[in-house]
Amino acid sequence: MRGLLAALLLALLAPLVAPAAHIDVVVLNGTINPATSEHLQNVIQQSENGGALAVLVELDTPGGLLNETQEIIKAILNSRVPVIVYVAPRGAWAASAGTFITLAGHVAAMAPGTSIGAASPIRPGGSNERGEDRERTDVEMEKAEKFTTAFIESIAKQRRRNVEWAAKAVREAAAITQDEALELGVIDLVAANRDELLRKLEGFQVEVDGEPRSLALAGAELRTQDMTTLNRFFSFLADPQVIALLLLVGALGLYMEFSNPGLIFPGAAGVLCWILAFMALQIIPFSGLGLLLMGAGLALMVAEAFLATFGLLFAAGIACLLIGGSMLFDVPEVSDLEIPFWRVLVPVVLAFSLFTGLVVIAVGRSNFRRQTAGVSELIGTVGRAISELAPEGRVFVRGEYWTARSDERIGPDEPVEITAVDGLKLRVRRAASRP
Repeated sequence: MRGLLAALLLALLAPLVAPAAHIDVVVLNGTINPATSEHLQNVIQQSENGGALAVLVELDTPGGLLNETQEIIKAILNSRVPVIVYVAPRGAWAASAGTFITLAGHVAAMAPGTSIGAASPIRPGGSNERGEDRERTDVEMEKAEKFTTAFIESIAKQRRRNVEWAAKAVREAAAITQDEALELGVIDLVAANRDELLRKLEGFQVEVDGEPRSLALAGAELRTQDMTTLNRFFSFLADPQVIALLLLVGALGLYMEFSNPGLIFPGAAGVLCWILAFMALQIIPFSGLGLLLMGAGLALMVAEAFLATFGLLFAAGIACLLIGGSMLFDVPEVSDLEIPFWRVLVPVVLAFSLFTGLVVIAVGRSNFRRQTAGVSELIGTVGRAISELAPEGRVFVRGEYWTARSDERIGPDEPVEITAVDGLKLRVRRAASRP
């Protein structure tokens, strides 16, 4: 009797003690950078330890860093829980680094209206007159292309997906829709939403950690695993567009502070922006030449305020900012990040140039304006003789009495014009009119 009661009690308590069947969900929306890579790796490890049935990665990315993509691929290929990569929602794309991640998933799925591909390393621009930079760039690009092609082919072979198309995605920047991807064997299925995806995956066969496994996901709880606040912050900073904006806004704030000492806020904001920008440049690789050109552009724009070049230095500064900004993240071996030239870089630089131009004009006018403070600004001022100047006497100028000296005799109450200031004594002459 006691044994029967014990068995009954254990049966009643078992659902309360056993962990609920669940799927961990990760949403990767943006560039692949150290923050997103660390987050996904942590979730995979947590899912292995927490008994999750699978990890669902909802992916929408324009690309990212190759090193971080490699870390993600390594974590997925060695995961002890199935990793489902789902390119979603509608309108999303798995471009560049996203193509590698999608192909690496135990299950690769896409939503209607999505696309995948264009995994070629980005080609840096620019060359000197002898073409030396172009020659070096071609060697770098060939090296990067061969490496990424071999990398994506090995992933496709591992997951038994279309190796030929995977290579074309790198060599020819091939990109396809979800239906074409399904037809070519690049992905496993197309699903409109999470519920449809899980229904289609019921009983789906995958190989996890070298062993075949049949997915049984029906009724599982979906647990969204959000980034930590710190990871979200670093992920935001690692956006090339954000870095470029921080550099330009920081430069503008510091220039306003140096032009008008004591404003405090522009200087503090400028320093903060530059601190954040250089923190971000420690996260993602950048081109030193691009950063140098941007610095030269800022220096040329500032120089316009002090040199009468009729806008030539200012125009050269804008050109340097555009060229430097377009080169800032041209590091093909480790990254496919870039700042969109026409969509982002040109509007931001032009807006910055317009605002800076107004500041430069204001500073230039103040530099060439006649002095309105100090003793020397008295030169040219007209006052009135209080006593006879023969040659010295007293004059009244702007509410003050001064000792003055004149080379000609000037009678009391006659107008005088100040021609020089000699210590605490003025040199004056007879003025044409009264003050």
